[in-house]
Amino acid sequence: MASSSKIIDLRKLLAERFPHAPATAATCLVTGLPFLDQSIAGGLPRGAITELISPRTSAGSASLIHALIDGAYRDTYFLALIDGRDSFDPCGLNTASLRHLLWVRCSKASEAIKAADLLLRDGNFPLVIVDCVLNSPEELRKIPQTSWYRLQRLVELAPTACLVLTRYEMVGSAQLKLVLESSWNLDNLEHDATSQLRCRVQRSRFRAEIGSQRPGVS
Repeated sequence: MASSSKIIDLRKLLAERFPHAPATAATCLVTGLPFLDQSIAGGLPRGAITELISPRTSAGSASLIHALIDGAYRDTYFLALIDGRDSFDPCGLNTASLRHLLWVRCSKASEAIKAADLLLRDGNFPLVIVDCVLNSPEELRKIPQTSWYRLQRLVELAPTACLVLTRYEMVGSAQLKLVLESSWNLDNLEHDATSQLRCRVQRSRFRAEIGSQRPGVS
């Protein structure tokens, strides 16, 4: 009973702090990142889970998160980052961008799934990111596929794009699967980080929409 009361209080707090986004007929959330939007015909699909697989530790997932936070500030919407291993580093982001971010710090993947369940039910955020890149494979294998399918059913009810970052393919309910193929070295640090990002479409249930696009090319 006490737990239910805390959840209700948390939902009220979220509704006050992050007002519901206005209803929109758009089928995708434009990120403003050419390498991503051009690969998937305009942006992240709303009402669906997109799994972005980052197989290498230096593929650039942290730079992508920073770019998406900056984009949320630029386009004036709120973004929720569920940090599965409490690894997010906000250094480099300006204070104004951080005002558009809800950062949920978790110590393990199971906590991240519970947080995603709550935020997707609430429907306050046009974009919810679940970052599990640094969670161990052993820990992630313990998450049943039924949990991911439950999250997919929840996101279908809201105009929300849910982006799950993983080290290897694991989200069976993802309607769009991308692979981050960037590779970083010292030379990259001298240039804009987001301009170095690359991804390819591994699987999509929206092929009719992006069939004319050339996957993985920015």
